Amino acid sequence: MRFAVLGTGYWARRVHAATLADHPDAELAGVWGRDAARAAEAGAEFEVPGTDDLDALLADVDAVSIAVPPDVQAGLAVRAAEAGRHLLLEKPLALSVEDADRVAGAVRAAGVASVVLFTDRFRPETATWLAQAARGRLAGGAVSWLGSLAGSPFDTPWRREHGALWDVGPHALGLLVPALGPVVSVQAGAGRGDTVHLVLQHDSGAASTVTVSSTVAELAAGVEVSVHGDAGRLVLLPEREPAAVLDAARVAVTDLVQAALTGGTHPLDAGFARDVVVVLATAQRALASGCREAVPA
Repeated sequence: MRFAVLGTGYWARRVHAATLADHPDAELAGVWGRDAARAAEAGAEFEVPGTDDLDALLADVDAVSIAVPPDVQAGLAVRAAEAGRHLLLEKPLALSVEDADRVAGAVRAAGVASVVLFTDRFRPETATWLAQAARGRLAGGAVSWLGSLAGSPFDTPWRREHGALWDVGPHALGLLVPALGPVVSVQAGAGRGDTVHLVLQHDSGAASTVTVSSTVAELAAGVEVSVHGDAGRLVLLPEREPAAVLDAARVAVTDLVQAALTGGTHPLDAGFARDVVVVLATAQRALASGCREAVPA
């Protein structure tokens, strides 16, 4: 399957392009960027054309792998879907429910395959953890995901503006929702920096807590994920090695190719990612109101 990477930043090159260039079922055919010079530079790194002509590149590929800020991703994803191209997308899908609806609607209307790179969901350890969780009756769960953007390649304007809720929150929801069920209401409180604390009510009757931050001290950084119920407490051990991210991206590409070939849907498709955006937007309202907010259907 011929892919174009849309994006020229760190994640676009080090993860999306690098994965596609080395994948047995994919061919990296080109790189697109809003800046023609940066696109050409990124393309040269992988010995493929780099261009700012999106329509020409879409005409030459079967799928796109998008790694741009989420507000930019939404428009690109709609254009690619309308052109009949399959989609490997990033989280969050968009920064508003309206834009997320546009992407999910375009994917459905075009009948193309979509996979969203919730990286931890493509780890075999996560699949085992979720399978174990499904065997018992769960009462709740907890995610604490603390880090710092300072000095990292992820210190980008959109992350600074929208904070950990939108950057890290999708990871937490990508783990808790399949274990405990869809979220029906959210309570939220703000901490120091961009720290956010959430209490989620799930349709299963379970409740979970989420704490996310991108502004903690370096020594405070870490990830903790667990669910608990009748069978005890199940802990998902974190994996932060760079190689694990590339492994997850390879699985995501494989899954997208299979979904495209079979015409099937993927559990982490644009529809799932749209539902995550709805919960994040609800949490944002809860932060502003100081009240519990119901998640719209």
